[in-house]
Amino acid sequence: MPEGHTLHRLARAHQRAFGGDAVRVWSPQGKFAAGAARVDGQVLVRAEAWGKHLLHRYESGLIVHVHLGLYGAFTESAVPMGEPVGQVRMRMIGAAHGTDLRGPTACEIFTPAEVDALTDRLGPDPLRRGADPDRAWQRIHRSRRAIGALLMDQSVLAGVGNVYRAEVLFRHGISPHRPGQSLSRTEWDDLWTDLVALMKVGVRRGKMHVVRPEHDHGAPSYATDRPRTYVYRRAGDPCRLCGAGVLHTVMEGRNLFWCPACQPG
Repeated sequence: MPEGHTLHRLARAHQRAFGGDAVRVWSPQGKFAAGAARVDGQVLVRAEAWGKHLLHRYESGLIVHVHLGLYGAFTESAVPMGEPVGQVRMRMIGAAHGTDLRGPTACEIFTPAEVDALTDRLGPDPLRRGADPDRAWQRIHRSRRAIGALLMDQSVLAGVGNVYRAEVLFRHGISPHRPGQSLSRTEWDDLWTDLVALMKVGVRRGKMHVVRPEHDHGAPSYATDRPRTYVYRRAGDPCRLCGAGVLHTVMEGRNLFWCPACQPG
């Protein structure tokens, strides 16, 4: 599932391509036909992201809410666009650019009140200006749940996914199994600051760069088109710092990776 930096990167791209212009919106697949008709021809005022949610705000006050889920993706092209290929849930066409959305978990019309209800359920997003890390801390330091689970809980922290979860905990030597209430405020502040910095790099570069330059050598990444990671998808491989075997388990339905030596406890 795309992590928060991907949605913020998309929001910036859509703002550049469509912001301030009247946009044609339709649903070649038909599943979003009624919703598309409600915003078709309107000016896209702003595209923004909150965690893993993309929001297109139109002049009428209506908002198109998109959650990509596991399989959703946008493909961009210049205009004129060719005939839709595959199951295109939503097509947007601006003056010079177009985009097709396929396979999202959600593509729907929201009112401002419904967006407020959504964002009220979400924790602070490290990539949003003015995000308050104390909101997440108030949940974390009272919880007996593992910090590895809390970081993935979108009601605690919005936008963090499996890669950032595994890697930021490694970078700070924190076991993913430690209860949230065992973390100190200093540890949390350091985690938050690092997440903000790492996710901003992800927005800028389009990929998650999580290995410090002095460690970015040796065994290749788990995939040819991905930067190296410390522990993510490296189960059984030697830790890049200490050589211990990276461990894997499933925590609350999601794969979890960590180094037992560098992240004791």
